[in-house]
Amino acid sequence: MNEKDIKILLVDDEPDILEIVGYNLSNEGYQVFTAENGIKAIKKAKKEKPQLIILDVMMPEMDGIEACENIRRIPELKDTIITFLTARGEDYSQVAGFDAGADDYITKPIKPKVLISKVKALLRRIKDTEIDESIVKIGNLIINREEYKITLKNEEIILPRKEFELLSLLASKPGKVFKREEILDKVWGNEVVVGGRTIDVHIRKLREKIGDDSFKTVKGVGYKFVD
Repeated sequence: MNEKDIKILLVDDEPDILEIVGYNLSNEGYQVFTAENGIKAIKKAKKEKPQLIILDVMMPEMDGIEACENIRRIPELKDTIITFLTARGEDYSQVAGFDAGADDYITKPIKPKVLISKVKALLRRIKDTEIDESIVKIGNLIINREEYKITLKNEEIILPRKEFELLSLLASKPGKVFKREEILDKVWGNEVVVGGRTIDVHIRKLREKIGDDSFKTVKGVGYKFVD
């Protein structure tokens, strides 16, 4: 998917943010739409069906958290990537954002070039439907889901089943924060009752085998794979 085919909805009650961020995104070739509050954001999202929504938290009429929750209930927007861009950097605010259904949380101030890099990283999650999803390639890492095989820098790595499934899940959407509850449900399911500590242990083992920099802990929320 080319930049010109990607729609981004930018939502903020500050005109300067809409102008500056919108300008930089447009310069990259993206189609940029704007809204000044959560209510208008929902209407614009339904109409344009953007691939990415960038939301402020503190806005009049309807804040970003509530808007995110409402957008996540719209079936045709279930695959839309949502990130917050806000000056609210407190842990509880970030947790609320992820609980509302956000994929990422970016704090202001941020330099335009850094923001563009983050936007590109988020958009890399959009997969071409023609790509064989049984094989995931991220840099020097290749995950073959059908053969349960991992190759890192041309060397095959043998992983126990749960470590493989955890890595496969996190790497399926680089940059997305997977909450602990989601990890437990998708990796362990109803097989056995496990606690959060089980996830920590498996992450530690993956860091030793794949690389510490590939995994990031989001305090109070979960983990994400960093490409």
